[in-house]
Amino acid sequence: MTEIITWTTTCAGGLPAFVAAPDVARKVPVIVLLHERYGLVPHTMDLARRHAREGYVCIAADYFFKHPDQDALHRGDAGYDMTDPESLDHMEAALAALADVAQADLTRIAVMGVCQTGRHPLVLAAHRKIAAALVWYGAAQDREWQVNARFPVALDALIEQADCPVLAMYGEADHIISVDHVRRLRGALERAGKTFHVEIFGGAPHGWLNDTMPGRYRREQAEAAWRTQRDFLAGAFAPKEEGAFIQQSFKAALSPAYDFSKNVRYE
Repeated sequence: MTEIITWTTTCAGGLPAFVAAPDVARKVPVIVLLHERYGLVPHTMDLARRHAREGYVCIAADYFFKHPDQDALHRGDAGYDMTDPESLDHMEAALAALADVAQADLTRIAVMGVCQTGRHPLVLAAHRKIAAALVWYGAAQDREWQVNARFPVALDALIEQADCPVLAMYGEADHIISVDHVRRLRGALERAGKTFHVEIFGGAPHGWLNDTMPGRYRREQAEAAWRTQRDFLAGAFAPKEEGAFIQQSFKAALSPAYDFSKNVRYE
């Protein structure tokens, strides 16, 4: 584990951000981390620190900072419907804020979105070249495929335009995203000819990475998924060989009695 340093900053447009970086004298890849529906809470900053300890500069901006009642947002009693264009502006502002960070190699970028922000790594990947899009239990519900003011570009089109490997992680016991939802996303990735790894973790409910929510957190599945992501990132950031194969994999642990209608919300 690497020693790290952390600080806060304000990006263009007044966007607040928390940054964690390894305390090293060399360039390392960058992780742009988007938070869950609760805004920038301690769990997200913990993930930023974890990325930094593993050798990455991680910036976790407060993408919902314009919400007028932050306390209600953090409790989950209010929401903020960030649009794709808004998320793109914020992600670009976050990256620009790293321009003077000595350790930040802005030629090697991965983006991690969680829950509500799961689609936004694909939004950035459709706009500029990145090394990897990391999707955690998001970007698969029926609403994600609709085109409207919030989502002006169809998810299929974002996937087509995204020129990077995609990692997508889900829980079998998720009450929001079903196995069929995940299969639909996998099908879109396959049709677009993308490199991807999609995985469903048995017995994991929605939010199972969040160790600040004891009802949801599943340590075994969370640690296994993090190891999968660690390996995926190592491959994504490695030098690419000319003519390398597209790699596609799907892995699922499903109960023989799986019934999405019986999945419940955990706190």
